[in-house]
Amino acid sequence: MIDALEPWLRAQLERVSKGKLAEAIRYALARWDGLSLFLDDGRVEIDSNIVERSIRPIALNRKNALFAGSDGGGEHWAVLASLIETCKLNGVDPQGYLTAVVTRIVQGHPNSRLDELLPWAYAAPISAVA
Repeated sequence: MIDALEPWLRAQLERVSKGKLAEAIRYALARWDGLSLFLDDGRVEIDSNIVERSIRPIALNRKNALFAGSDGGGEHWAVLASLIETCKLNGVDPQGYLTAVVTRIVQGHPNSRLDELLPWAYAAPISAVA
């Protein structure tokens, strides 16, 4: 049935080339691959709310970084915000992670093993991330 819908929409677009209906048909046709994937595969989510909620803190941090004071401050803010969000995505407490990593660096953790200090390699997950 989905295979017959695209040609039908194109035929209807020729009949109503102007107005809100034509605009809606053009919108659907421009996104046809995604729409048909959603209709063909039940595992595909109908909306992107989950993704939008997960990236909201990143967007807010980016907005707040405008007031970092300087280009260097903004770059440092971006690194820190990326680390914090990566911690959250990996179920790691950001404050505990940063405390442990800075402590290990001060205690002489070798530069050749920095990959051990990345959030996904950190061994102290938290029970819930706010």
